[in-house]
Amino acid sequence: MAKKSASAPSVNIGIADKDRATIAAGLSKLLADTYTLYLTTHNFHWNVTGPMFNSLHAMFMGQYTELWNAVDPIAERIRSLGHVAPGSYAQFAKLSSLKDAPATPPKALEMVRILQEGHEAVARTARSLFPAVDKASDEPTADLLTQRITVHEQTAWMLRSLLES
Repeated sequence: MAKKSASAPSVNIGIADKDRATIAAGLSKLLADTYTLYLTTHNFHWNVTGPMFNSLHAMFMGQYTELWNAVDPIAERIRSLGHVAPGSYAQFAKLSSLKDAPATPPKALEMVRILQEGHEAVARTARSLFPAVDKASDEPTADLLTQRITVHEQTAWMLRSLLES
């Protein structure tokens, strides 16, 4: 749950305090999901083996780099709404809808399946925020969510394509 900044000046951006708190809490879940998926993707980049090593190793690098670059705008939007962004493993574990990466690296195609499901889950998390964002007329958050959903849906499609027989 996003917390308000201690001793910060009041925020008067045209979005009610309650709506900002609701949106910040949702963005905190999105941040946790994004960071968890980043860690899993980076783990799989390091540990992938087998005949598809070269292509998956490179693909996973592109994906974890994109995810790494996504966490800052999400966290900064939470801050713009006047709340504190979560930033610890413990907070992310409580907030994320994704499971942690398996302790033992799975086979390559199982990695692909886990990541495909992860991207779909993050897209669902982002999409679930739209009712609160629309109610508050929070266009900057709507724009951020639209960008994130686009990336996650496209990445899920590409990963699903690898799983077709």
